[in-house]
Amino acid sequence: MRQVFEPPFFDTTTPRNVTALQGKTAHLHCKVKRLNNKTVSWIRSRDLHILTTGTDTYANDARFQVARDAARNDWTLMIKFVQASDAGLYECQISTQTPISYPVYLSVIVPESRILGPPEMYVDVGSVLNLTCVVTNSPEPPKYIFWYHGDEVVSYDSDRGDISVETRQSGSQLSSQLVVRRARPSDSGLYSCSPSNAQSVSTRVHVLNGDTPAAMHTSGAVEKRTLMRRVLLWALAAATFGHLLGP
Repeated sequence: MRQVFEPPFFDTTTPRNVTALQGKTAHLHCKVKRLNNKTVSWIRSRDLHILTTGTDTYANDARFQVARDAARNDWTLMIKFVQASDAGLYECQISTQTPISYPVYLSVIVPESRILGPPEMYVDVGSVLNLTCVVTNSPEPPKYIFWYHGDEVVSYDSDRGDISVETRQSGSQLSSQLVVRRARPSDSGLYSCSPSNAQSVSTRVHVLNGDTPAAMHTSGAVEKRTLMRRVLLWALAAATFGHLLGP
């Protein structure tokens, strides 16, 4: 006599919406009752790619793994170092004659960073340069925030003694304030704020030694006009010389 199994079904109390922080591990749970001899698979809906079947992984991306908790009848899809591109709908599927699925939507929180103020800053020699970098949309604070001047990490412990950094946390927002006292012309250049959990952002600093921003722009414009005049004169001279030589 053939044994008849009751059909499997999903535990519908399992969360259908999961949120993970970029760079962390996302856990998508799927609890199945009365699985018996059937198989559980995880499928990515956007391309219908089978990620796992049973305890085997079929994704080329090693970040995808499945963990089975037999005591809780739980088949958990884990996505390590989760990225914004991983967001979307995933389906936990049971291999019944007509497969049944349990959808789980993954949202990925992506922290954002910005440097307060304009993209270019002008300060006078000897004054204080103050740059503030803000990291928002971050439930967890970044492990670090590095400041760069050009390609070099800003050293807070240099013999100069005029550079300091202060970090503040307020809810899901963290700010890092870089202060350079007695600014020098050599402090000019590109400054970048690089948090561990967000993209780097930059601003350009000009330390003025008696000049004004308008004078700097005017000087640049004069140089461009002078160059254009030289090019035109050279072209005119070449054309005249060619005409004198004839064919």
